[in-house]
Amino acid sequence: MFGRRKKRDAAEGAAGETEQVVDGVDTEADEERERLRLEPAPRPDGPWDSSEVRDPGEGRVDLGGLFVPGVDGMELRVEVAGDAIVAATVVLRDSAIQLQGFAAPKREGIWGEVREEIGTGITQQGGIVDEVEGPLGWELRAQVPVQLPDGTGGFQVVRFVGVDGPRWFLRGVISGQGAVQPQAAGLLEQIFRDTVVVRGEGPMAPRDPIVLKLPNDAQMVPEGVQQEEGSRFAGGMGQLQRGPEITEVR
Repeated sequence: MFGRRKKRDAAEGAAGETEQVVDGVDTEADEERERLRLEPAPRPDGPWDSSEVRDPGEGRVDLGGLFVPGVDGMELRVEVAGDAIVAATVVLRDSAIQLQGFAAPKREGIWGEVREEIGTGITQQGGIVDEVEGPLGWELRAQVPVQLPDGTGGFQVVRFVGVDGPRWFLRGVISGQGAVQPQAAGLLEQIFRDTVVVRGEGPMAPRDPIVLKLPNDAQMVPEGVQQEEGSRFAGGMGQLQRGPEITEVR
């Protein structure tokens, strides 16, 4: 009889411990979800929503869903997925930043969640990821596995930055010298801050890319082809090119 009671008491105790453990896991999971799904933080230095800028086209290239700042000596490329233009890449000397806008929930930021997913994906590929607080807020500094021109394996250093806005999320991917030496990326970071996002009022699912367009007077210039004199993008804006398709990391 005592043996049965002890066994029952032990079982009840074990069940209680199990409940405590489960409760702890649930609490931790809830806290993690709360951390990842915070409301968008204030953006006193940008990037900007179209409602926050009086004339978004002043000093910027109109790509429809994004108004990208123009700076002297830059080259602007567009990135395509299928028939849609979904990203723009600014190349400035030996550095570049890819800009891509996405729809997001009205009262919930997604950068924390996206950042975690990007980091997990790179780590699973054998890469290395550090999460740090940089000039643009929390970002990922990563070494991504790539195949080198000679067929051997190597790593590309990139920085993933992001900002949550009202019903949108803007992601930037910095590569080149601005990723290897972040202190050299000041102008690229300023371009990111001064970008204007045009989300539009139509319904969009969270994470749907904000589709871009070419400026009305722009022409698609194959990479490596010299631009004609007198182009709108000559003398500091660089040529507007169709860049390689880039697969989004989710």
